Amino acid sequence: MQITEIKKIGKGERYSIYIDGIFNGALQAEILVKHKLKTGDEIDEESLKQIKLENGKIAAFEQAARYLEKALKTQKQLQTYLKEKGFLQQSIDDAVQKLKEYGYIDDEVYAENYIKTYQNKKGKIKLKFDLISKGVSPEIVEEKLAQLIDAEEQFSSCEALLKKYIKNKPIDSKLKSKAYAHLFSKGFTSDIISSVIGKVFSEVEDESWD
Repeated sequence: MQITEIKKIGKGERYSIYIDGIFNGALQAEILVKHKLKTGDEIDEESLKQIKLENGKIAAFEQAARYLEKALKTQKQLQTYLKEKGFLQQSIDDAVQKLKEYGYIDDEVYAENYIKTYQNKKGKIKLKFDLISKGVSPEIVEEKLAQLIDAEEQFSSCEALLKKYIKNKPIDSKLKSKAYAHLFSKGFTSDIISSVIGKVFSEVEDESWD
């Protein structure tokens, strides 16, 4: 097989490679330089396969790094993203491992940041569900929730959300039912919701008598 053409793609560092006049994929400039590939070179199928595998690892890593620049992601989210981009599993695993070693992927840090960001808007049940669905292990989720949120904080968050929900609404039994469903959807436990509703509605009803 012969490399019949190597053509730059846009303004980046990728090049189209043609084997025997047929497009055979894109390679990073780094790979071309490392293997001293040029038009007219003869190349066997096995060598080309290994070069493409090496190229895939570099490309996957660079794609992943750009993805992580926008926001912190879990390992599972990154793996799913790279798979959707068409990278081979071996290239994905290599990129993920390197990024973990460099500290760019850390599910514990992700869980901590997520909990701190949403602990005033969601209950423990919802936080746990969200994190596990994003690929964080149940063990890490349980550990971080126990470290960062206690019952008193959940009560306060639930109370604030309830007061916001019922503001300027007529107080009646239907509102209590709707409020319960609203807070339950936010992931608070039934005991906290019941306590909060009892406290808040009691206060509101007392104020209405003044």
